[in-house]
Amino acid sequence: MKSFRLSVRTAAFFLTFFSQSVSGKDCVCELKNLQRPFPMEKLNNIQTAANECTKTITPNEVMEADVLMLGLQRRLQQLEESMSVLENEDDGDLYGAVSLRIIELELSEIQELLNKLQNTIKSHKRLSESTLKKMQNVAETMQELESFDVSQVISRQRENQRMKRDLAECQHELNATMQPPTVHSRRCPQGQLVNVNGPRTYSLTQYGTSYYYGAWGKDPKPAPGKEAMYWLVALTSSNAFANYVRHYSSLSTILVGVGPVDSVISSSNPTTNTIIGPNVVQYGDALYYGCYNTPSVCRFNISSKSVTNTPLPQNSGFNNKFPFGHLDATYIYTDLDFATDESGVWVVYTAPENFGNVILSEVIEGSPPSLGRTWRTSLHKRTATNTFMACGVLYATRFLDKQTEEIFYSFDTETKEERYDLKIHLKKMQTNIQSLNYNPRDRMLYAYSDAYIVSYDAVFQ
Repeated sequence: MKSFRLSVRTAAFFLTFFSQSVSGKDCVCELKNLQRPFPMEKLNNIQTAANECTKTITPNEVMEADVLMLGLQRRLQQLEESMSVLENEDDGDLYGAVSLRIIELELSEIQELLNKLQNTIKSHKRLSESTLKKMQNVAETMQELESFDVSQVISRQRENQRMKRDLAECQHELNATMQPPTVHSRRCPQGQLVNVNGPRTYSLTQYGTSYYYGAWGKDPKPAPGKEAMYWLVALTSSNAFANYVRHYSSLSTILVGVGPVDSVISSSNPTTNTIIGPNVVQYGDALYYGCYNTPSVCRFNISSKSVTNTPLPQNSGFNNKFPFGHLDATYIYTDLDFATDESGVWVVYTAPENFGNVILSEVIEGSPPSLGRTWRTSLHKRTATNTFMACGVLYATRFLDKQTEEIFYSFDTETKEERYDLKIHLKKMQTNIQSLNYNPRDRMLYAYSDAYIVSYDAVFQ
């Protein structure tokens, strides 16, 4: 009879029962595993449930109710203003009837928003209840499966992750440095830009995902009666050209795509005086943009529907010669970038004589417009993805990754101080930001991002 030895460690690891018998010259061994079989079916069910939750709950689902709530809040504020106007009118009921009709229309839009919000909340409630039940089942099953981890691998992994997190936090505190002192611009009593919060608004326009390039926002110097109005320009031809600007009476109407009014620049597209590039702004009831196929500033008077223009300095880049971009992509026809701030309109461009570095010029209001003071910077235009102005300071952004854009650069037109160390992050909902502009009336940044309109709060020191 042959004998067999099984080490204590091996026996403990396999948790087996061992017996031996002899049949003739052969030794027959019986090996019994005392462990429970691992339930692979349960693990597969958990993976399936987790994948279903991931597909069901998307960022759009989460943001939808927030967008509607924000639109409703702004709409109610506008209704309150309209009611105040009506209360103060004493004109023999002539304008009172008009105001009542406006209020009636606003109430109808508010009711439409309420109905949509109610349906969205009900849908989210059903989704939350269903998801909660699934997650509870997943948690219970995971606790059951954890009992099969006899070597305590999972608990040790958790401990390792906790230690790594604590170590990273400690390292971050050690490496943290104070920001260098900044000089406050006399034009900006609230101080320097220090942070950006949000997004506050995130929504598709009524175009859907048809047009990836465009711009939107509010007029910092609106005409009387247009204080609540929003404007939108989508590049409807080849992601490069547009021939009209669309106006909405309020934030809620642009979010739900109700009642736009189109101001047509030209009957055909593209042609003389139509828009080229997404970096468009509205100021003083006029639209400022790059003129089609020429290095010029175009000004479209929205009330009179007339266009005037002024040329940029000789050899200035246009027609996609000096676009914004990053390592993976360029933003086509962004040679000219228009911006607004507390003092008016600005244009960002460049020329070979300045080695492709950013040139900044004031745009003087008028018909036609004209260029005022000009500054030359050391920022190479192709290293940035966007620029905007706030309180006479030029800011530039760059692409960090698909989730984050960084404001990394500033140029103060008063002190001529340049900084490349700002490190102010914008949380993105889409990969690219095609246009970005600051509005000093509400201190918000308005971005057009892969067919979505997005807004952020600008935080000053």
